[in-house]
Amino acid sequence: MFDEDKKFDAIVIGSGISGGWAAKELCEKGLKVLVLERGRDVKHLKDYPTALKNPWDFKYGGRMSREYLLKNPLITKTYAVNQSTTHFFIEDEDHPYIQKKPFDWIRGYQVGGRSLTWGRACQRWSNYEFEAPAKHGYGIKWPIDYKDIAPWYSHVENFIGVCGNKDGVEAMPDGEFLPPFDFNCVEKHLSDKISEHYPDRYMVQGRWAQLTEPKKIHLDQGRGKCLARNLCMRGCPYGGYFSSVSSTLPWAAETGNLTIRPHSVVHSILYDNETGKASGVKVIDSNSGEETIFNARIIFVNASALNTNLILLNSRSQRFPNGLGNDNGLLGKHICFHIYRANASAAIDGFEDKYYYGRNPTDTILANFRNLGKKDKDFFGGYTTFCGAYRASTTGVPDGEPQLGANFKHALSEPGEWRVYMYMQGETIPKITNQVYLSPDKKDKWGIPLLVTDVAYDENDEKMIEDFLQESREMLQKAGCKDIVTADNKQSPGLDIHEMGGARMGKDPKTSLLNQWNQLHLCKNVFVTDGACMTSTGNQSPSILYMALTARAAGYAAEEFKKGNL
Repeated sequence: MFDEDKKFDAIVIGSGISGGWAAKELCEKGLKVLVLERGRDVKHLKDYPTALKNPWDFKYGGRMSREYLLKNPLITKTYAVNQSTTHFFIEDEDHPYIQKKPFDWIRGYQVGGRSLTWGRACQRWSNYEFEAPAKHGYGIKWPIDYKDIAPWYSHVENFIGVCGNKDGVEAMPDGEFLPPFDFNCVEKHLSDKISEHYPDRYMVQGRWAQLTEPKKIHLDQGRGKCLARNLCMRGCPYGGYFSSVSSTLPWAAETGNLTIRPHSVVHSILYDNETGKASGVKVIDSNSGEETIFNARIIFVNASALNTNLILLNSRSQRFPNGLGNDNGLLGKHICFHIYRANASAAIDGFEDKYYYGRNPTDTILANFRNLGKKDKDFFGGYTTFCGAYRASTTGVPDGEPQLGANFKHALSEPGEWRVYMYMQGETIPKITNQVYLSPDKKDKWGIPLLVTDVAYDENDEKMIEDFLQESREMLQKAGCKDIVTADNKQSPGLDIHEMGGARMGKDPKTSLLNQWNQLHLCKNVFVTDGACMTSTGNQSPSILYMALTARAAGYAAEEFKKGNL
């Protein structure tokens, strides 16, 4: 039972990927930590209701009912939602927002947040990505660079477990890796052909938060080897992939310093004019509606990028009438995302006698090859390409015969036709016109203003998409593929589920909200280390950078706390 009379040194808002890391690091350093989660509690193993179900255990074979689709036109746009995963996503009506322009905001409210359903890709940023925005003139200068964050990448990788290979690719630095999942035969062919025709392009094994060979640190967390079931988003009973529920939060709890309070909707952060610091957090119980104030000397805001912006904007006081730390008016501005619109697919001959076993939960990665160090295209930024190859499931099944039953089962176990795919993850430009702000008149059921999303693609995005479509087709052709199809799915921003920015880091308080330690320039005991802190998006998957930034900031915060500076 939660004890509201407990005294806390630090409050962490949010229990997902970055919130879990803040809790772990602060608890390990001896601070008493309260984690506030707006959703329900989720316990590892106990609360994975579909983890061991077979396809035939679902009423519609895993597909959503028509009733559910009609009720949830937004959440069902994402590939990750099906009958086996709905328990980790909120329904559309549970937290409304206002779309001034189309923006698909995909959320999961529970202890563990979206760490239970993330894609798990873990590439490090290169220095190219830290330097490019200021160097090429499409953003401000980051207050840190690769050398500042590299040891924290290692710290995180060693703890969570990341598989991969040391490939020596400058655009995607090597890390502390467990053995990778091997290429299958067609992926190996594709990688070799790309290297043959493009000496500056590298298709490598995926760097994913999967325990291929657990080490002692992982076994000590109670986690086990990834069994290549590729059912991660149901919640893994083996702890084969990293989530805060299976890893950081239980680890923090073992210190005796952690308290988790679910069903806690954060209304705002309270500011004390006399001390010039935040004094605590105002919380609304989502079940009873009761308001409670919790006090602490350190506050980490890790509610996920857009909710973090919402909380900061709603944290208004006499000193900060436009939101906490928002003297420059930039809070909620420069919202970014990743471009996932473009993809390519093809068939390939010559491997019909080959097969593979297991369900590899990783994609292979073609490292970014655009605008590295110098601008060589008519757009800014670059893109990572995820790719792979698989046995076509209908191989060996006669036309017109249903894809079920004994014949289908036997056909699946026989060698046959192969297909390949590629899809892009592209960098976007931080723009002041891409923004979120509070509705002046519409509120949610807890009396909190609704968030308005005003975010769109631009010409730079369109040029990058066109480049990917052209280059992916050419690479597949040179690899000997046939029946190549490229497509732009035109999906709205947000469906990438990589929202970033709004409270960006920077050296100058006039152009940024946070300093090099992720502290608010104007309120030093408030730290923001989730996607809201991002100065630019880079082209790599961002979650492991959030974790590294959080560990670094928490270490600094703990030191400052013990010195009496916070």
